[in-house]
Amino acid sequence: MKNLELFRKLFNPLPGNHYLQVSTEIDEVTMLFSQMMQSVEGKLNLALYNEETLKQKIELLSTNIQQIKDLKHPFRATPRDHDIVLFKDIFHIHESKDMLLKLAYHTLANAANIIIMEKKGVMDVEAVKEMLQEYEFRAPNEIEIVDGYDLVMAKKMHMWGNGL
Repeated sequence: MKNLELFRKLFNPLPGNHYLQVSTEIDEVTMLFSQMMQSVEGKLNLALYNEETLKQKIELLSTNIQQIKDLKHPFRATPRDHDIVLFKDIFHIHESKDMLLKLAYHTLANAANIIIMEKKGVMDVEAVKEMLQEYEFRAPNEIEIVDGYDLVMAKKMHMWGNGL
């Protein structure tokens, strides 16, 4: 995956931050997040919808990995515990996008970011931005930063919409 250094510049991890990646595989983005969290004594939580990827678990020290049964089931996350939630290559295939967005809203701290990242041409970017607005995420933007991927980023704002 190219341009990961530019992608990395989107983030400013602080000591104790928690990031959550919901995906189908462990890849370069997972490793990047893991390194970022280790450098600030933060925590990466990983929700995987693919049993095969658990074989790489040993490489991700201090990462909490949960295996999700299938594309109908939700991931588990503690309320207001995460500073970033990244849905990578999962949003378009999950059977309940509404549930994913509700869970993301629930687990994000106030003023935290949600990112939806899919291979180019897989998602309708405008429809995703509208959906994020419906679920009370603000300022959704498409960011052209990683070759071969569409990326939409939005923010959960304190005291907006669904409240705290």
